[in-house]
Amino acid sequence: MVVSYNAGVQKILIVGSGDVARRILSRLARRYRVYALLRDAGRAPAWRAAGALPVLADLDDRASLRRVAGLADCVLHLAPPPGEGQRDQRTRNLLAALGKGQSLPRRLIYISTTGIYGDCGGARIDETHRVNAESPRAGRRVDAETCLRTWGRRTGVTVSILRAPGIYAADRLPVERLHKGLPALIDADDVFTNHIHADDLAAACIAALRYGRSNRAYNVVDDSDLKMADYFDRVAAAFKLPPPPRISRAEGEQRLSSMQMSFMRESRRIGNRRLKDELKLRLAFPTIDDGIRAALERKDGC
Repeated sequence: MVVSYNAGVQKILIVGSGDVARRILSRLARRYRVYALLRDAGRAPAWRAAGALPVLADLDDRASLRRVAGLADCVLHLAPPPGEGQRDQRTRNLLAALGKGQSLPRRLIYISTTGIYGDCGGARIDETHRVNAESPRAGRRVDAETCLRTWGRRTGVTVSILRAPGIYAADRLPVERLHKGLPALIDADDVFTNHIHADDLAAACIAALRYGRSNRAYNVVDDSDLKMADYFDRVAAAFKLPPPPRISRAEGEQRLSSMQMSFMRESRRIGNRRLKDELKLRLAFPTIDDGIRAALERKDGC
């Protein structure tokens, strides 16, 4: 039986202090004691004003993490892996620190990436699809997932993994990219891409605190079924900008950066049935069009 996170859970530790973490904090601060792990002391006043209790520590410095041991009933792990290497030493350091407390957290929620599936040739997939990370970035996420699953089985902590695709919001749409006139791929070479609004990802994290199953992965994606260029076209039309020019994949290899092209080499259409059925999440922004519409309403309201 899955126990509601309201039952006896009073303290939550957020690891990774980005935009999604702030959205989570805004939903939890009035009901729970929320700790936020921060590396930069200069950011502490803003987080304190938002309702969190700052904990100064660095995931790259294992000694500094001693203060998180036994601190919280639940941990929301949103921090990315290091920028290089094959392993996620940050996750290893966090788990080592949590294991030194007199009590372990009851739950740990980790935000991973749908990039761990690699290129699926545009096929429709779900969480049962085999992991096939094709970039070092995704490989480090696979390493983190493996560490967390092993730790969860060994300790009895309920570990749930949320696999997120491209995260967007009103201030995280590709408007600057469109202003720069960066090209997109022609339809024959284009890839299917997946998205989630930052608010829905925050809501999924909170839902996982309540309903997430042990050692279970959840694809946190919306209902959109779009190729990447179609996504750019819809944003361009909404903001009255020229659509991006189309080029072939071969041209893209010459004109775009390796990072930009890395997102154009993997095509997949990811299902979200577990998200809806098991985490019982009702998406606030079921499609990209809903998110774009909200962004325009916000822009017009300013």
